[in-house]
Amino acid sequence: MPRPAPSKSETGAADAEALEDGRRLFAQACEFVTGAAAVDHIPETGLPEVAFAGRSNVGKSTLLNALTGRATLARTSNAPGRTREINFFKLGGRLILADLPGYGYAHAPRVRVKRWTWLIDAYLRGRAGLRRACLLIDARHGIKSADRDMMAVLDGAAVSYQVVLTKCDKVKPPALETRLQEVKHELARHTAAHPEILATSARDGRGIPELRAALATLAARAKLS
Repeated sequence: MPRPAPSKSETGAADAEALEDGRRLFAQACEFVTGAAAVDHIPETGLPEVAFAGRSNVGKSTLLNALTGRATLARTSNAPGRTREINFFKLGGRLILADLPGYGYAHAPRVRVKRWTWLIDAYLRGRAGLRRACLLIDARHGIKSADRDMMAVLDGAAVSYQVVLTKCDKVKPPALETRLQEVKHELARHTAAHPEILATSARDGRGIPELRAALATLAARAKLS
């Protein structure tokens, strides 16, 4: 099935040079560094970092696979013993991808949820190299209460975050445009929210080059600073 042409609101109108920078960055080796179940296990890498956060069923692992073009990357992070850790990946020696535990886990014991929540909060508030968080939102459902809780944490930690809609292939174009406007309207009330929303689909590839380009731009800016 041919990939649908993305709209300007979906892509953020990334230019050809930025798209090529993103392609080159994500064509490089992406290596698992470590999984951190406690704050003192979080590694010091000396590299700029981007965190990926989202509800447990938002498709975060699938998106990371699509970004890196490596079907086994998320499988590494889902291996036994690392399922509720912050998992760190080094991309081409230029950027760290931090895969945060999924939130909104309805069946997990409360004490375990509290521990994961504390770990995520401590990480976000104490990570000097963290350049941005990608907040993944299921395009079919929009922003839910658990997402709002995470947005409040990100606002409080003064971490810049960008909403990335996932599973956009499952939403018809008129409904997707309505969802984009709804999310944009809600983000306007949040101080740490990046104004550009990216609509993606790991299935048909839309938005993936634009997200790569955005992250490559962050890595390049960090190198110059």
